[in-house]
Amino acid sequence: MIHLPIGSRLLTSAVCLVTLCLVMNNPSIHFHPDTLLQWLSFMPRLETLAINFLYLRNRDMEGQFRHTPATTLVTLPNLHYFTFRGDTTYLEALVHQITPCPEKLEIGFAYQRTFSIPRLLSFMNARENLKFETAKFKFLSWQVSMAVYPRGEAEMCALSIMVGCFDFSWQVSSVAQFSDSLSPILSAVEHLILEHEVDSWSSEEHNVGQNEVDRQWHKLFSFFSNVKTLRIDNGLVEAVSRSLLDDGEFPLELLPELQELTYSGSGKTGDTFTSFIHARQNTGRPITVTRC
Repeated sequence: MIHLPIGSRLLTSAVCLVTLCLVMNNPSIHFHPDTLLQWLSFMPRLETLAINFLYLRNRDMEGQFRHTPATTLVTLPNLHYFTFRGDTTYLEALVHQITPCPEKLEIGFAYQRTFSIPRLLSFMNARENLKFETAKFKFLSWQVSMAVYPRGEAEMCALSIMVGCFDFSWQVSSVAQFSDSLSPILSAVEHLILEHEVDSWSSEEHNVGQNEVDRQWHKLFSFFSNVKTLRIDNGLVEAVSRSLLDDGEFPLELLPELQELTYSGSGKTGDTFTSFIHARQNTGRPITVTRC
């Protein structure tokens, strides 16, 4: 446990600090979120804050944080960039007490079966005129990530979340879960991009039934009710096209505003979206499909 008295000269001399990077690589050295918040209260000029846990904390620590919640409120008016690597419990304790929300958030989690980040949503909702135009999901062999952009893909992303996970079915479940928590700020997204950069996933994906994976895709798409364009990389074409149909039928509530679908792939994928295209035409919602 690290103890740094609030009256320490080290803290009082940190008032002009603009960049703070904390890296914790030893599980025997830790501190309560409220202690960190008290330190930050002495650094009002911070522009960049990076917190990185290189280990997984045990459940005893999590229980301690829940039973003794952080109470220190911190205002960091100059904070533009906040990056965090750790678990949801610690992050939720911090963002609940910090104001205002910075322009760019970069968050990384180790894999956990369930994700719930309601306080992160409240943290971001405090920003004025918060609106996202583009969301990009990237599936890699070792992690899955989401990045959201206020004005097109080329702009600096306002929020990125990464989850370390080797299993494809768990990756889909992870993005569906944290998208659920953030759904109010994702509902305005108009452009959805699904990227894939991996030759193969862990065989553990077969531990989860295909119907459950499709259900998680449905759940993910349900949060993007305003999407007008969908772009899919080759490695995800089969999984996504299969999930767009439910027992051979197209769910009418899924991607209701979709107008254009672009996908990459070989000639083998030529008929991949045929059923989906016909279903959309039959419901009076035709779309343009392009293979690149």
